[in-house]
Amino acid sequence: MVQSARYLTLAWPGLPWLWLRGSAAGLVLATAFAIVIDTAILTTFIWTELVDLQVAVGLWTAAAAIWIVATVSAVSAFPPALPSGRDATVDAMFIAARDAYLSRDWLSAESKLRAALELAPTDGEVQLLLATLLRRVGRLDEAREAIQKLSRSDAGATWRSAIVRELDLLGRRTERSMAGGSGVSAESGSGGTTLARAA
Repeated sequence: MVQSARYLTLAWPGLPWLWLRGSAAGLVLATAFAIVIDTAILTTFIWTELVDLQVAVGLWTAAAAIWIVATVSAVSAFPPALPSGRDATVDAMFIAARDAYLSRDWLSAESKLRAALELAPTDGEVQLLLATLLRRVGRLDEAREAIQKLSRSDAGATWRSAIVRELDLLGRRTERSMAGGSGVSAESGSGGTTLARAA
């Protein structure tokens, strides 16, 4: 059902890349098609006396050409679905990253988490641990960006309470940084406790 619903995006030029990937090029194409089709409708049915028939026919022809070219292009290069499950490889990488995190081996943990996100970019647990790690090492802007990205995604729905807690800890950490304190020791163990379980 979900897989077949993805193909409904082919009905509007640019929508497969805009909806499924958030592509700026998809947005430009979808907007351009909307402008052409709206102008064609207005000149054909509403402002008939303002525009010659040849112009209206030309607009409809342009709209049809854009639709055909974009649809054929989209069918030939339809964006594949983003993987949503966690396979054994990603699971093993997450466990290794979690263990490195708990051992305070920040570099190893981060590299393993980023590698896991390459294979499973929608894995909320991996994203949350990465955001927590970034906060713990003091990269507050990156941590805030990572946690906000997770909160906007479907994968973040499972982790709402942890996201709220992370944002609260980030806010407190930022206030302490602005006040001149480091605040690292006060947060010891608070960031990854919920993620310390075996996957």
